[in-house]
Amino acid sequence: MSRHLRKRSFRLAGHRTSVALEPAFWAALEEVARRRGGSLAGLVAELDAARADPDLPLASALRVFALEQAAARP
Repeated sequence: MSRHLRKRSFRLAGHRTSVALEPAFWAALEEVARRRGGSLAGLVAELDAARADPDLPLASALRVFALEQAAARP
């Protein structure tokens, strides 16, 4: 794994999985979770369950979500 990626592990749908993202994406996702009053793990589980295309990698879905959230902020 590249040194610029940070890996985190989660329990999703009853199984453990790991996701590697750049620290800036983790920070953006943590901020969204904080604003919603929830946890990062809860947000990741929500986004995993909401993926329209299960073949889309979770890491990609998280990056796209973080970018969409950043673009929507004034």
